[in-house]
Amino acid sequence: MRRPVSVAPPKGKLGVLTPGMGAVSTTFMAGVELVRRGQAVPVGSLTQMGTIRLGKRTDARTPKIKDFVQLAKLDDLVFGGWDVFSDNAFQAATKAGVLDAKDLSKAEKFLKGISPMKAVFDQEYVKNLQGPNVKKGKTKMDLAEQLREDIRNFKKKNKLDRLVMVWCGSTEVFLKPQDVHKDMASFEKAMKANHPAIAPSMLYAYAAISEGVPFANGAPNLTVDIPALEDYAKTKNVPIGGKDFKTGQTLMKTVLAPGFKARMLGLNGWFSTNILGNRDGEVLDDPGSFKTKEESKLGALEYILQPNLYPELYGKIHHKVRINYYPPRGDNKEGWDNIDIFGWLGYPMQIKVDFLCRDSILAAPIVLDLAIFFDLAQRAGMRGIQEWLSFYFKSPMCAKELYPEHDLFIQLMKLKNTLRWMMGEELITHLGAEYYD
Repeated sequence: MRRPVSVAPPKGKLGVLTPGMGAVSTTFMAGVELVRRGQAVPVGSLTQMGTIRLGKRTDARTPKIKDFVQLAKLDDLVFGGWDVFSDNAFQAATKAGVLDAKDLSKAEKFLKGISPMKAVFDQEYVKNLQGPNVKKGKTKMDLAEQLREDIRNFKKKNKLDRLVMVWCGSTEVFLKPQDVHKDMASFEKAMKANHPAIAPSMLYAYAAISEGVPFANGAPNLTVDIPALEDYAKTKNVPIGGKDFKTGQTLMKTVLAPGFKARMLGLNGWFSTNILGNRDGEVLDDPGSFKTKEESKLGALEYILQPNLYPELYGKIHHKVRINYYPPRGDNKEGWDNIDIFGWLGYPMQIKVDFLCRDSILAAPIVLDLAIFFDLAQRAGMRGIQEWLSFYFKSPMCAKELYPEHDLFIQLMKLKNTLRWMMGEELITHLGAEYYD
């Protein structure tokens, strides 16, 4: 891809649409409102707090990313979305129980003004969820057209200049790519025929791309990870990406596993279990939805450790992942890992990680950064898969001839180098030989 000749400035308002207005999206919305009022700090957000080094270390040029690249400002964000429940954002956030009442009360009036549009939903794809706020249509194409109309109406009503869509909905049952996903002619024919391989999330992605709206997939669903929608996004000059927000346990894996490989420490096994009690936990209690999540969580280790290159160290890993629905824990997920490593002469060692995390607290700044960076990508004329944003995903999409990069530190380097490339700055290689000539 050629470097952008210029990046269009972020004029006017940016609408952020979230399919799914539950714990993650309402925590995101409430947080942004508190930050722009000066009542909170956007911890976890690279776009708001991150810096970027430019030039040599001796140049002392380290601006904040938001001062280096023209990004949409928080004051210009307008929120909307769809959900199977008709609760406004304040009601949904209260039920989710992520934020304390004292924080929610500060954003109460703002959140009460955000009500969800009727969702496209089919319980065949999310077994453990049902709600009354659902669209009706004879075909899946009809439903997609209704979503397109929602997008247009939301843009007009709120006088928006641009839009982005970030999937914050539930994990759907596991789907493999099929013939109906190979091209747009097959895909649209399948939509009209109500083919079971066309999941609801795909209809949102189709609607977004059709309306020129960038789409980021925050769940492990297949969604845009199919040839038909990848090609469609290129044709429509729309950025897409995913999949599955990298928040708790997998975040830890993409930090620790690169360290093991860097030091050539072996790995015999990695057992991971999670307990959580929010809506996500309830949905994942269904084997079909869990299978989708399991595939997403299992892939990182194999790609990072490259057992084909290091068979003595990583050729016989026993990798297990479990997710357990435990209502008393709510959104405060616990991710527990037992890691069996070995070192010099094969002597065994163990590492235990007990991450008492807050799922939506970790996900909210990811939603913010994806919305802002996907908008940047579109203004820079970038289209199709945005691999440079793999930093935020458990199962990063990439070109079909590539393997995905999961190493968090390589992902961050790629992200920042993309920003440097975009703005015509020298890429950072960290070679540093010139300092010692």
